[in-house]
Amino acid sequence: MELHTLIAKDLLKIKAVFFRPNEPFTWASGIKSPVYTDNRLTLTDVEVRTDVENGLAQLIRENYPDVEVLMGTSTAGIAHAAITGHIMGLPMGYVRGSSKDHGRNNRIEGKLLPGQKVVVVEDLISTGGSCIDVVEALREAGADVLGVVSIFTYGMEKGLKRLAAANVKNVSLTNFDVIAEVAAADGYIAKEDVARLLKFRNNPDDESWMEAK
Repeated sequence: MELHTLIAKDLLKIKAVFFRPNEPFTWASGIKSPVYTDNRLTLTDVEVRTDVENGLAQLIRENYPDVEVLMGTSTAGIAHAAITGHIMGLPMGYVRGSSKDHGRNNRIEGKLLPGQKVVVVEDLISTGGSCIDVVEALREAGADVLGVVSIFTYGMEKGLKRLAAANVKNVSLTNFDVIAEVAAADGYIAKEDVARLLKFRNNPDDESWMEAK
């Protein structure tokens, strides 16, 4: 079984990615969404966690062979960076959402030397904003950021364009399209729902996908 299919099955099984096209969720932005995502659930299932961390290590070896340090995004990417770093025998740290207001006022936690080759570990990428912010903080600190590795990406046009504009490479274990297809094949959703889900993916602001039932 291909890695992206294995991870899709894993995420669906533990409802880390959960589709509900006929009863949409509401995001904080107000957007109606047919999908709920919580990849933190991967940490509490030993089998899935093993697949995820070994998968991240595999993607990093294949796409960023020169990596010297892993940096997790705060907070969801921290545990994955730590476990994957342990598997690969690499040092890790993490990047806060903002600098601390006490102590040494660190934003980057862990030892990072100028010029070190870094891979950012993220759990989820949608519009790409928070991920790009982390990459830019590391670049400002002198790191050579090779790219990002993530568990799941929506593949939204806005996110892809923002990553490209910021010159940020991302590789993911699986993506929205694969999970939608696996969900239909395994009976989590109706096969006719796949087109609706992809319509949402293409433009989350367009709610017309909810009308096609």
